[in-house]
Amino acid sequence: MLLRKVLILSTELLILLSVRSWLANGVASPLTYEVTDRITGNPLLCDRCPPGTFLRARCSSTKKSDCAPCPQGSFTELWNYIGRCLRCAVCGRNQVVKKECTPISDCQCECKPGYFYSQDYDMCVRHSECPSGQGVLTKGTPERDTVCGMCSVGTFSDISSTDQICTQHKSCSAAGLQLVLKGAIWHDNLCANCTDLKDGAEYLKEIVPAFFIHHKIKMKRLRRVVNKLPSDNVRKQEGTLELSFSELHSRIRSWVSSATPMQIRQLPAILIKLRASHTGEKLQKKLNRIDKNLLRLCQEMIGR
Repeated sequence: MLLRKVLILSTELLILLSVRSWLANGVASPLTYEVTDRITGNPLLCDRCPPGTFLRARCSSTKKSDCAPCPQGSFTELWNYIGRCLRCAVCGRNQVVKKECTPISDCQCECKPGYFYSQDYDMCVRHSECPSGQGVLTKGTPERDTVCGMCSVGTFSDISSTDQICTQHKSCSAAGLQLVLKGAIWHDNLCANCTDLKDGAEYLKEIVPAFFIHHKIKMKRLRRVVNKLPSDNVRKQEGTLELSFSELHSRIRSWVSSATPMQIRQLPAILIKLRASHTGEKLQKKLNRIDKNLLRLCQEMIGR
């Protein structure tokens, strides 16, 4: 009995595929099909069933084909003589229904927001984030991934994002301020007011979170850095062993918001001590440049 059902379903599938093939090759699907009459043994031409129906009983010498509507949750999209309608598809992982199933067409699925179909993986995967220093040229769609591009001269992006474009560096002079650190592709210009002068580390802290995002430090070392951040709090923060990259960067942002200038100035030395010498030296150079420009620019203003 089971074998017979399998054979029937296989035959129906072959019929459906044949009809699809005719259509794909530009051949009109015939509205009849030939059978042998069970009583007389003579050949008969029976009517096919229209889309949205299936063949409940085939024709004979005395009656026409008996077609019935597809039950809910099933469909036929072609003229056919199959014994049951095809079951509507179910959307897969990270997919949503683009078009509902109807009696004459299967449902259509597409990747849900934030995902696109990858042929390499044959599934919907997350849109790529453009790293800091790059902006989004074309936002991702259900069919295509995000397209990123390096920020051009005079623009920057200080986060990883699937939708942020590069932003123009702010103009210090337009606001009546002094440029103490020229912007890069991963951070904005830093401006100072010489009449309300602050410690150079106060300006540096504006770009410290972006610095750690752009200069990718390995997870293990970044955890050690976060554990070594100087703090006035007697009670230490909770351990970092289980924290993800985003959580570690959140810790850094939180620390920067309350850190004193002296604590900010200790940061390059902490990185160097934890064997991130190249990164620590880069941060120290930024601080040195700010200090030097503050001294030069503000002295020039006072001397005018």
